[in-house]
Amino acid sequence: MDFNLPTELRMLKRTVREFVDRELIPLEREYRPEGEEGMPEKYLRPLQEKAKALGFWLLDVPQEYGGAGLGLLARCVIAEEVSRSVALPFRSIELFGPEVRPVLFHCDAEQKERFLYPVIRGEKRVCFAQTEPDAGSDPAGMRTRAVRDGDHFILNGTKRFITGAGSADYAQVMAVTDPEKRAHGGITCFIVDMKSPGVTLERQWHTMMGDAPWEIVFNNVRVLATDVIGKVGEGFSLAQKWITDGRIRGHGARPVGIAQRALDMMIEYAQNRVTFGVPLAERQAVQFMIADSIMELHAARLMVYECAWRSDLGEDVRDLSYMVKITCAEMAGRVVDRAIQVHGGVGLTKDLPLEWWYRQVRSIRITEGATEVLRWRLAQNAIRTHKK
Repeated sequence: MDFNLPTELRMLKRTVREFVDRELIPLEREYRPEGEEGMPEKYLRPLQEKAKALGFWLLDVPQEYGGAGLGLLARCVIAEEVSRSVALPFRSIELFGPEVRPVLFHCDAEQKERFLYPVIRGEKRVCFAQTEPDAGSDPAGMRTRAVRDGDHFILNGTKRFITGAGSADYAQVMAVTDPEKRAHGGITCFIVDMKSPGVTLERQWHTMMGDAPWEIVFNNVRVLATDVIGKVGEGFSLAQKWITDGRIRGHGARPVGIAQRALDMMIEYAQNRVTFGVPLAERQAVQFMIADSIMELHAARLMVYECAWRSDLGEDVRDLSYMVKITCAEMAGRVVDRAIQVHGGVGLTKDLPLEWWYRQVRSIRITEGATEVLRWRLAQNAIRTHKK
């Protein structure tokens, strides 16, 4: 059993780390992302050109559409390294090309011409609309309905906390088409033009992370039946596959990268900061914080790598993905908190990236499945499959 990354992934990890150290971390002195507008063009375009020159372009896009077609483990390695810097927005990272929502790959040939390829080329933007006021961690309980009316569906409902809705040309909207089946064949994915009559950007929700996701109201919106992505009733399964991948990378690998840099900062500061005549690094209380962070980070990284590796093999990793999110989100919160404590007053300032990470990491214990819900699901699955 080999616990090392394959040689090509170790090389990839080293290359991305060097890119982050050389290009992104120095940028933190003049730019720190806040809000949803994304990185300003004057920073983003030069970085994209440098990333493209290294071959880091359209990493999530399959090769048949002109992308790199990287597996999940490779993308987790990249996400881990990139997350060591706070120079990139937390939720809309376009450093490696336009953000392509994977559900679009399930479009038919005609839909790909209208929706997928324009997004890949950066001509159009699309958001993903699933969460509702009363259906966050329980998406199967959504109330948005789509009722067939001849060649159309009539869409009614409200979606909340939708990232990027304000700049999106289209929304991938999950709606109930069969209230009896719901998650088991009763939820469908629609591609909806954000300029359609009846679509309203109701309000923005300003958050502690600096983001301001949108609330969208759909009032008798007519959607062509030909704008169903996939088949009627299979929207829930399409969404959950994408969310599972995103949970492993976004809520697993990214916290690992954040925790690694916070730990590095903690150690460096403890070595340099002298109190009462000796460096903080000689204080047992500080040494214990460093040791606990090292152990927790090591365990979390191994969990992410195993889960991504198994996903690339085609295994069902839903339970593993729950463990990854819970472990990594909570681990990173503790490590960043310890780093702030070691830095003392300066750790509370916006001069360091610690306070920004503190706010971002806190959010992922809630978004895309609260950790309490995932614990409950994990226990349910274990109890159901347990054999005496």
